[in-house]
Amino acid sequence: MNNLIFLTDTPQTGGMTLGMMIIWIVIMGAAFYFMAIRPQKKQQRAMEALISTLEPGDSVLTSSGFYGVIIDVMEEVVIVEFGNNKNCRIPMKKTAVVEVEKPGAVEKV
Repeated sequence: MNNLIFLTDTPQTGGMTLGMMIIWIVIMGAAFYFMAIRPQKKQQRAMEALISTLEPGDSVLTSSGFYGVIIDVMEEVVIVEFGNNKNCRIPMKKTAVVEVEKPGAVEKV
């Protein structure tokens, strides 16, 4: 009889009820939304707004770290001129543009 395990109906203390578990899942989901998904969507909207304002003559910084001037804007491609010799013109996707500086923009110091 020493090897038998007797199951009893003793209530467990410290256990989590189903309602509390659902509440914690909702709280964790909301925290994940506000910490991960929402900022990413906000950044994506800002990038789309930046890309939609590209015009010839704008100074840009590309994702590879090169500074250049936009020569032509097409549907998904921009032609960027690099350097002073005016011979280095490279077509690249609009998504490669990270920063834009308009030619008439005044810097505040």
